[in-house]
Amino acid sequence: MKSAKGIDNLAFVPSSPDILRRLSASPSEIEISAFSSDPQKENSQPQELQKPQEPQKSPEPSLPSAPPNVSEEQLRSLSLSEFEEGPCGWRNFHPQCLQRFNTPRGFLLHYCLLAVTQGIVVNGLVNISISTIEKRYEMKSSLTGLISSSYDISFCLLSLFVSFFGERGHKPRWLAFAAFMIGLGALVFSLPQFFSGKYKVGSLFKDTCVTASNSTSCTSSTSSLSNYLYVFILGQLLLGAGGTPLYTLGTAFLDDSVPTHKSSLYIGTGYAMSILGPAIGYVLGGQLLTMYIDAAVGESTDVTEDDPRWLGAWWIGFLLSWIFAWSLIIPFSCFPKHLPGTAEIQAGKTSQAHQSNGNADAKFGKTIKDFPAALKNLMKNAVFMCLVLSTSSEALITTGFATFLPKFIENQFGLTSSFAATLGGAVLIPGAALGQILGGFLVSKFKMTCKNTMKFALFTSGVAFTLSFVFIYANCENEPFAGVSESYNGTGELGSLIAPCNANCNCLRSYYYPVCGDGVQYFSPCFAGCSNTVSHRKPKVYYNCSCIERKTEITSTAETLGFEAKAGKCETHCANLPIFLCIFFIIIIFTFMASTPITVSILRCVNHRQRSLALGIQFMFLRLLGTIPGPIIFGFTIDSTCILWDINDCGIKGACWIYDNIKMAHMLVAISVTCKVITMFFNGFAILLYRPPPPATDVSFHNENSVVTNVLAEQDLNKVVKEG
Repeated sequence: MKSAKGIDNLAFVPSSPDILRRLSASPSEIEISAFSSDPQKENSQPQELQKPQEPQKSPEPSLPSAPPNVSEEQLRSLSLSEFEEGPCGWRNFHPQCLQRFNTPRGFLLHYCLLAVTQGIVVNGLVNISISTIEKRYEMKSSLTGLISSSYDISFCLLSLFVSFFGERGHKPRWLAFAAFMIGLGALVFSLPQFFSGKYKVGSLFKDTCVTASNSTSCTSSTSSLSNYLYVFILGQLLLGAGGTPLYTLGTAFLDDSVPTHKSSLYIGTGYAMSILGPAIGYVLGGQLLTMYIDAAVGESTDVTEDDPRWLGAWWIGFLLSWIFAWSLIIPFSCFPKHLPGTAEIQAGKTSQAHQSNGNADAKFGKTIKDFPAALKNLMKNAVFMCLVLSTSSEALITTGFATFLPKFIENQFGLTSSFAATLGGAVLIPGAALGQILGGFLVSKFKMTCKNTMKFALFTSGVAFTLSFVFIYANCENEPFAGVSESYNGTGELGSLIAPCNANCNCLRSYYYPVCGDGVQYFSPCFAGCSNTVSHRKPKVYYNCSCIERKTEITSTAETLGFEAKAGKCETHCANLPIFLCIFFIIIIFTFMASTPITVSILRCVNHRQRSLALGIQFMFLRLLGTIPGPIIFGFTIDSTCILWDINDCGIKGACWIYDNIKMAHMLVAISVTCKVITMFFNGFAILLYRPPPPATDVSFHNENSVVTNVLAEQDLNKVVKEG
């Protein structure tokens, strides 16, 4: 909106005295830079910029080496030169068919494809393949946990440097590098399949009661297959190197290329696609696991998917992702450094950077020597640091629930692992994607300022906090379990799975295969005393079970079926599952509705030159304080509610088989409420501390070195030249 003096929207440009000032692409206006009168700073300016101060020479206040009569075409060429806007292509090869993609929407399309690919591999295929990798390469869960953490470690180590040096580099080419590294990481992750030889199927385990011992001797052996751990870690490190520029430089490039009010919508769409990736990864990986692991090399087996010895073709998805990721290298490499129209878009933006003593110096980012000073500058921005801590706290609970929500559903509502994982994914993935898009859309629709965006994020977090107490009311008590909460028909002791009815069966506590008989759940058919089975029926059924007493309440229909126990957990009498899923779906939506607004607020509250570095710092803290410790804290908390552990023949404690449902629900409420309070505290504190630039000012960046304003070209340029 223009004032009487012809001032238009405030310029949103880098405030550096030693480079050419960006000139607006608009035919009616240009930007004039007025420099500080500090003699020391004047001496450091280019010679051309000092000419206006010499009376014997023609004044050229802000257009070095340019004649006084500057044409509109010259203004446009200077603008394009600084922003390096150009056609889509390579060197002198610019096919016309590629120019339709040389727009923000065209870049967003390729950004979304790369984000989906990254999500498919890192959060989809890796997670769903971990259990298969454990069995195939004989690894402990602690080692596979190290594999999962390697991605975050790589991201933390590289995020600061990539975001700092990439800010002034060619961002689309950085994303081409990201596509290369993601593809290379997926390829390396699949390599153990081709060098470890064919999978050898072991002998079938007898799950019924037998007088011969099923026990194995307590021996510890080390397999050479576990050495492939380092290959998997290398693959994850490469994937982390690819993910770093994607979520720092890619986000900053989107913010550069669109007006302020559209930025949140574009960023939200990109982040939503990164959430869609894991859903595709789980579906794709799940289907590939139904294929035998060596089927692609002509091997077949009589083992079915229900057999514990079955291993699926986990590696095929990584090869497909490798090919798709590398197919995006060429599209990203053809984008120019800045999309056409970026200069004009930047001319219409107003700085909303938090005003503090820590505002960025104009010389930051030139060399590696500036890196510590740039970090210190951002650390002194109290609003930025509050927002970073807010997102870190939120990331802790979101990653914790993403990891353990299926386990919670499985134990609370007595479902199978696969069905619980399906329900968890059906709630988490659509809810998170919808929340990201809604948050970005609403911020864009109402053209919220930086402060209003933070208030909106605080409101959505408050709604999610209120609904978090659903865990208290949507929990279910444990069903009767023989030897744990129920005795073996009045025999045996609580806390012991051994009873007179199964004492001679030589059962293993390391083999958990629950069966249900007479409304009571048993640890395995062996512990139920079952000596016979009918394997061709689905679900598998057992009979002649010495620990199960037939009661008169059993119907004649059940008796004619001729079995006493069936595979699987007993059906739960708890009807809270639909209520829980609906409310938790709403919680996820409101939680992720705050994600895009917080990211936009971070981009707005810091200096324009330091946006990529700010995102790098955010993601580093987000992983150090959120995604890395989140699953660990949730894991320890859930383990504290265990009431029946797996203890092998060597006396070593393994996984937990049975949890106290009520205690688990209360512990998860405690974690959720605590993290939500921390999130809202830092979010609210950021709102209180935020100081926007003074209103009704003609300055886009307040800097001790320069002040940039917009004036009408046809009137003010001639006036300045004459007065010089």
